[in-house]
Amino acid sequence: MLKHIDWIWAVLAGALLAVMVTINSGLAALTTPFTASWVVHGVGGVVAFLLLVANGAVARRAGRIPANGKAPLWSYLGGAPGAFAVALSSIAVNSELALAGGLSLLLVGQILFGLLSDQFGLFGTPKRRLNRFDFLATACVIGGSALLIFSKGA
Repeated sequence: MLKHIDWIWAVLAGALLAVMVTINSGLAALTTPFTASWVVHGVGGVVAFLLLVANGAVARRAGRIPANGKAPLWSYLGGAPGAFAVALSSIAVNSELALAGGLSLLLVGQILFGLLSDQFGLFGTPKRRLNRFDFLATACVIGGSALLIFSKGA
């Protein structure tokens, strides 16, 4: 059963991603995409550390101790594709695609990888059999991206 709060978190994460790409693309236009990626990950690392400390303090006060399970080694490497994603999104957004076109293609890439991950359970994600509605929804998003990119404000 889906929890509606999870939907809100997902939409908020998407909006924050768009804000991050916008701000980072501005920095990339004035420096380089890789400098901007380094800066965004450095600032993100500091904020993540502060969130980690705050979460630990709240968990201790509430009597909850964070799980100390052993994560697979590959699970620590998420920052590597993230660094490339941030740099490449900066390049895309600073091109003729602009923000909406760049973000729409980022979404297409995320959906396509998500479908592969759902089908095969990549990186420990739950497996889910794909159906015709998955492909129909993907075609709609790709079509919407094409409209955003090729309409030229018509």
